[in-house]
Amino acid sequence: MKWISGGGFLMGSNSFYREERPVRPAVVEGFWMDIYPVTNGEFRKFVEATGYVTYSERPPDAAMYPDADPALLVPGSLVFVKPDRPVSLRNNLAWWEYRPGADWRHPEGPDSSIVAGRDDHPVVHVAYEDALAYAAWCGKELPTEAEWEFAARGGLEGKAYPWGDAANPEGRFLANTWQGRFPHENLAEDGYEGTSPVDAFPANGYGLFDMVGNVWEWTSSPYDAAPDQLLQSCCHPNAGDDTTTRRVVKGGSHLCAPNYCLRYRPSARQGETVDSSTCHIGFRCVVRKPPG
Repeated sequence: MKWISGGGFLMGSNSFYREERPVRPAVVEGFWMDIYPVTNGEFRKFVEATGYVTYSERPPDAAMYPDADPALLVPGSLVFVKPDRPVSLRNNLAWWEYRPGADWRHPEGPDSSIVAGRDDHPVVHVAYEDALAYAAWCGKELPTEAEWEFAARGGLEGKAYPWGDAANPEGRFLANTWQGRFPHENLAEDGYEGTSPVDAFPANGYGLFDMVGNVWEWTSSPYDAAPDQLLQSCCHPNAGDDTTTRRVVKGGSHLCAPNYCLRYRPSARQGETVDSSTCHIGFRCVVRKPPG
């Protein structure tokens, strides 16, 4: 972990999406933060030590989903499926699929595995309660949105990205994001079509890796956006359903593209339902204690 000294900063942005507005002053106390998102290898140690079963590995409660197809009420999770042609960006069901058997061990579904070289990739298909359980096991907590954003900025005030205002300075890719026309064309110019090792790209000014791109990250903060801001989400096909509590996720992911979801920035935010898991949301933890 890295010690983040805390302080005052300008939170949010007036230059991008409306849910980030307005820019406002915020203050955070000092805290320790994980240098990397929690990896598959780290999450496996937790599961082996506790026998924990994640949300996506349990059958959904039929009473919570009375209108659902019974065939889908089996353990599974949301997986991105790249269309083979251009589709309307207004319909995110065109690229999201609830896939039985998808979970943290099987990120693309039951025929996939993290065994072959993915121990250092961020764990995905973790619901909010899974992140809380892991954090409690190792004596940590989830960051608040303000703590997360302060840390992601790396000491730079008012910049669009953790490294400055240019998305790809001097043609360099500094985060795992989408290149090409989302969702049907992924050029993978940054070297990765899906998740990447958590140290694949440079750290920010505070020595933290993957604060934007690769996977979205859970925070402990409730999502308090206005109702009209719940209607469109690049993270979840049921974003317009306001019946379930949401928490803020931050940082964007490898599925964020400038033509659809330019959210691989410190100020960007989305509201994610706590009872959902996807192939591009993970987390990291904090400890609120002084150095030493």
